[in-house]
Amino acid sequence: MSSTSDALFDTLKQGLADIDQRGLRRRRRTADSACAAHMTVDARAIIGFASNDYLGLAAHEKLRAALAEGAERYGAGSGGSHLLGGHSRAHAQLEDDLAAFSGGFVDNPRALYFSTGYMANLAVLTTLSGRGTLVFSDSLNHASLIDGVRLSRAEVQIYPHADMAALDAMLDASSGEAATKVIVTDTVFSMDGDIAPLARLVELAERHGAWLVVDDAHGFGVLGPQGRGALAHAALRSPHLVYVGTLGKAAGVAGAFVIAHETAIEWLVQRARPYIFTTASPPAVAHAVSASIRIIGSEEGDARREHLAALIETTRAMLRRTRWLPVDSHTAVQPLVIGGNDDTLALAAALDAKGLWVPAIRPPTVPAGTSRLRISLSASHSDGDLALLGDALHALSERQS
Repeated sequence: MSSTSDALFDTLKQGLADIDQRGLRRRRRTADSACAAHMTVDARAIIGFASNDYLGLAAHEKLRAALAEGAERYGAGSGGSHLLGGHSRAHAQLEDDLAAFSGGFVDNPRALYFSTGYMANLAVLTTLSGRGTLVFSDSLNHASLIDGVRLSRAEVQIYPHADMAALDAMLDASSGEAATKVIVTDTVFSMDGDIAPLARLVELAERHGAWLVVDDAHGFGVLGPQGRGALAHAALRSPHLVYVGTLGKAAGVAGAFVIAHETAIEWLVQRARPYIFTTASPPAVAHAVSASIRIIGSEEGDARREHLAALIETTRAMLRRTRWLPVDSHTAVQPLVIGGNDDTLALAAALDAKGLWVPAIRPPTVPAGTSRLRISLSASHSDGDLALLGDALHALSERQS
């Protein structure tokens, strides 16, 4: 390489060395088997507490069969963007299924399917807001929401996490400043597992004439009657709501969707660059998601949510018996705050040595000094799996006391 090239790579190497020094290097692990509670990862048998497969559907025999059936019927790829030949009957059916399943919060609901949750959030925020718009964003929102706001070029005000008094004051102070206002929040916050005060957020959105965009990535399929999501869980209804859900977590497949009043969805179809300028996902995937929706809303789905709820309560009690700081979460995301990066990595490594995969979460994903283990529960976990994790944490907690 030339000296100029060497200088370019030296800059990157210095940056990587700094990441290593701070204990922030992220490392991929390779799964050799299907996503499940019991997996083979990097050629080792492990019990996984790392995935977001909350209902244990990722390896479900009906979804595997639906994916194969979809490939047989529609082929391997879509062949184009949704507006240029890539919108299949499977996509159309899925959108109808999603609107019927989770669209009860608004009149004339319509759904729009995206390849990923990141794309869906970018699409909504860059299309509903822009220059001259005011966006009010929770301080702990997911990176995709933050990036969507940045790309929109709207003015953004960050309100303290779930602080409705602060948000109300910000909205009052902004009266008359913008024609369009947007409030944006996660429903279940992915690193703490707590749930946003959705009823109060709807009240504020209606009073101040704002859109309320909610990202239900970790609530869809788990919360609410039949798993219809966080808005159904809170029994909310408002024309101001724009609902984003993902399909690679509790639904066990891939993709994401937006549900809102049909006028708002048509605006997205016409203006959302992440929707217009990308190839549609394989129709076989959409076909499999429709099968997943049927399971989520069935008696089987209810049984899986009931088992998951029991696991959550067992885990909450188990974490309170350790020397570390559990976050008060009633969801499938159960964080255990350790503190420093090195201590968190050491604890994750000790659990890994016992065949338990619990990921270490560090800055910038969480604030400095709050590095944590993030225990993700699935309906595919057994009581025995949790007992093994509890015994391991207890032993490590006693050793470090």
